[in-house]
Amino acid sequence: MGKLGLHTEKSIWQRPAWVAIFAFTAAFAWGWAYPLIKLGFAEFGITPDQTGSKMLFAGVRFAISGLIILAMAKGAHRSFVMSTGVRGWAFILIFALLNTSIHYACFYIGLSHSAGSRAAILNSLSVFTLVILACVAYPSTDRLNASKVVGCGLGFAGILALNIGGADSGGFTWLGDGMIIGNALCSAAAGLMTRKMNRYIDVFVGTGYSLLVGGILLAIPGLAIGGTVPMVTAWGIVILLLLIAISTVAFGLYNKLLSCNPVGKVAIFNSLIPVIGAVSSCICLGEPFYWKYAFAAILAAAGIYTINQAKK
Repeated sequence: MGKLGLHTEKSIWQRPAWVAIFAFTAAFAWGWAYPLIKLGFAEFGITPDQTGSKMLFAGVRFAISGLIILAMAKGAHRSFVMSTGVRGWAFILIFALLNTSIHYACFYIGLSHSAGSRAAILNSLSVFTLVILACVAYPSTDRLNASKVVGCGLGFAGILALNIGGADSGGFTWLGDGMIIGNALCSAAAGLMTRKMNRYIDVFVGTGYSLLVGGILLAIPGLAIGGTVPMVTAWGIVILLLLIAISTVAFGLYNKLLSCNPVGKVAIFNSLIPVIGAVSSCICLGEPFYWKYAFAAILAAAGIYTINQAKK
């Protein structure tokens, strides 16, 4: 193979087949986080009204995940140099707040006041919000077209379908659905920032720093407002380790993909999270599976397919 062939060959992070595999892996992992978090709360004795304990639980999870990613980056001899000094560290701090601290404070509070399957589907709002915002922020790589408009419309229709029915099938609540929506919006904003991370620092290193800093910024306020770990069980430790693994794998893969591909082409795979989250929650938690969950999941999947057919 000549030099020209070597120069034109795409990296593994940009080859369509590998992008699909890595993005699906991240989505699959995040989908299973929904029931595991609720199981973790039960094992550690954390009740819905113990906000500080939830923040502490989340903070420990993400701080350890960040340390693991940084250790792996160090072992792989990745650069830890911040190219823009103070400006770069400011970027990491804001990213850590949006991607971890505020994001997961909303997520953990919302999930404890909502069925895991319902929260998983509602959280798909972040996917379609990110696709639209990416078209505005990065018009050269993420162009808005009819396929994306229709796909986002289908996705939002799924969100609306989630709230069909009476109180017996789960109505809107601010502590439940409201917090999950806040989490989704933080996720979308952080997704846009991820695209710029490699301007400041290696993406894997930046991801590690953001999880570490974000985790600390969750744990400290959690402790300040009385957060504790009421009890510890062997199964609880296993669940926490699984959640740490999910964060390490999913954030590492997803952030790297966003940094070197059109945002919309990667973000749409997260529409699989509601399906995986809903099914895993119903299986693991014994939650009722309302017909509207299936309808919303079908609409979200249709949105995925439609957006994936869009040309740049």
